[in-house]
Amino acid sequence: MSAIEATAEVFVTAFKSLKPRQREAVLERMLADDKLKLSVTMKDSLALESRRHQPRKSFRWSGSFRRPSRARDELATTRQLTNEFDAKEWQW
Repeated sequence: MSAIEATAEVFVTAFKSLKPRQREAVLERMLADDKLKLSVTMKDSLALESRRHQPRKSFRWSGSFRRPSRARDELATTRQLTNEFDAKEWQW
């Protein structure tokens, strides 16, 4: 075992011996430290792991997701014109 592998093993063993809340604190500190230069995938994984035990929030649609009425009206007009064109085009 190389020195790097031995050092990694020591840190992993120490991390495993921590209580869950302590592990979360370590993960959050790792996420917050810009000097570690963790990859995006690693940061995403750590963020998910640190939030795993938090209560879930239900998703609800709000008014901000609704399509504006003008756009809805334009879409309805476009559909109507397309249907009329198709009816004339395919009429025998």
